[in-house]
Amino acid sequence: MSSFFNHFVSQHIKTGNLSIIYPSGRRATFGDGAGLPIVLRIKKSRTLWALATNPELAFGEAFMDGKLVLEQGDIYNFLELVFRNTSVYSLKGAAKFNRWLTGLRRRFHQHNPVGRAKDNVAHHYDLDGSLYRLFLDSDSQYSCAYFETADGSLEEAQLAKKRHLAAKLLIEPGHDVLDIGSGWGGLGLYLAEMTGANVTGVTLSEEQFAISNERAKAQNLADRARFHLKDYRHLNEKFDRIVSVGMFEHVGVGHYDEFFSKARSLLKPDGVMLLHSIGVSDGPSHTNPWIHKYIFPGGYIPALSEVLPVIERQGLVVCDIEILRLHYAETLKAWRDRFMARREEAVGLYDERFARMWEFYLASSESAFRHQGMIVFQIQLSRDQTVVPLQRDYIQAAETRLRGMEASMLAPSRRAAE
Repeated sequence: MSSFFNHFVSQHIKTGNLSIIYPSGRRATFGDGAGLPIVLRIKKSRTLWALATNPELAFGEAFMDGKLVLEQGDIYNFLELVFRNTSVYSLKGAAKFNRWLTGLRRRFHQHNPVGRAKDNVAHHYDLDGSLYRLFLDSDSQYSCAYFETADGSLEEAQLAKKRHLAAKLLIEPGHDVLDIGSGWGGLGLYLAEMTGANVTGVTLSEEQFAISNERAKAQNLADRARFHLKDYRHLNEKFDRIVSVGMFEHVGVGHYDEFFSKARSLLKPDGVMLLHSIGVSDGPSHTNPWIHKYIFPGGYIPALSEVLPVIERQGLVVCDIEILRLHYAETLKAWRDRFMARREEAVGLYDERFARMWEFYLASSESAFRHQGMIVFQIQLSRDQTVVPLQRDYIQAAETRLRGMEASMLAPSRRAAE
């Protein structure tokens, strides 16, 4: 079996310095010897077959179960070496066949009617809130930050993200704003406080719903920021502005027409919408089977080629598209560093296997954004192309104005919330 696995690894690893110690104790080395030495021990012979035939699922499971152990380097170092060398599109043999089978099931995996969508959200977002406090910023922003400088902190970058979104939304005092997938309420509260808007947030997570409204009361914003445990498909009001950050990844490709049709019906004729989502730069695919099974059931990362035709069909106008490339890689690195610093607390909340799962999730995601074509896109939409300025300098002007307001407005409310 080790000879079979040797052949599989040698097909895919050409550069780097990887050593594998097999259950027999035999050691094999792969790559050109350059870079950080990484030593991987595989404890059981039957694990080799799973790794070679279904690596997208089996590597994560083997790491979680302690059947695959890093004796030199860590799981991020290993995954980065793998992702630098190869991609899922270059898998060969049985691994390629299993990937093809997974692709056949993608529509079923992404079928997210109202009830199933709530269950899928609960799987991830209704975990113990203490887990997220181990690694998120103080505002519990669980989406790509916006690093204005290379040495910016996570706190600064998450505030800059909210500021960047607000600037693109062109919100005026008294506007009715809808936040689809409002999370723990941070963005909605920022928009209500900084722009004077009336914000309605909707989430399917009971944990996020409760915390969002508690935060609104604590910051004396409950009259202008209201959060509901509701599917966006059940809304019927009209809004001046719609924003959705980190929710579209849970819609599923089979529901894109439904999503944009509903968004158009909720948007006033002179309204503006901003969609912020993870995407891929190398064309449509399917959800990684390990991510689907353990992290985001029902989730899917789209290519722009899947999104833009639907926007056109539903009669919305694309006013602006921005691609954030390595911003999420830096966000994930910050999350991973914070999580690893408090990893034992995660073990205490759940167990060692869960902590390994979360470690693999953060490490694989960061490496994918650095080496596997993962991106974040922000698409600004309207029903009328004249409602957005023709030059993009309004974004910088609005950010400058908001930055000046933050020092005097945000600090007191945060102290009150604490």
